[in-house]
Amino acid sequence: MTRTTHTPVQHPAHTPAGDPARRRSLVGRAGLAVSAALVAVLVTAASGGAAPDAKAPAPTTIVKVTGNASEGFGIEYYDGSSAFPPTDSEALAECQEYTAKVGRIRCRVEVKTWYRDLVETKRAIKYARRS
Repeated sequence: MTRTTHTPVQHPAHTPAGDPARRRSLVGRAGLAVSAALVAVLVTAASGGAAPDAKAPAPTTIVKVTGNASEGFGIEYYDGSSAFPPTDSEALAECQEYTAKVGRIRCRVEVKTWYRDLVETKRAIKYARRS
């Protein structure tokens, strides 16, 4: 059995103060602390110093759906913006512009799914407001 000798490793706290490795370590820690403080200041300044409302929904949350598929839907979002997708007949007519049959079928399925989901979203919002 051969014996290997190990070089003793000193703990950083026990290295001499003049050791270049220790100085680099201390400078690195100081730089990290300054960086963390700067990030904290910038985040606080960007948020206006006030904590965001934890209960506020995302800006793209749908708050109201009006209309129907044949006459067109109106979608209102929490941030005040709105969208008005085409009627189902207009959207299905646009699907005919695809040259490949697979593309036309995929488009029709997407349109039907989109309008079905809008109807369900409209029902869910009405139900939630009654509660």
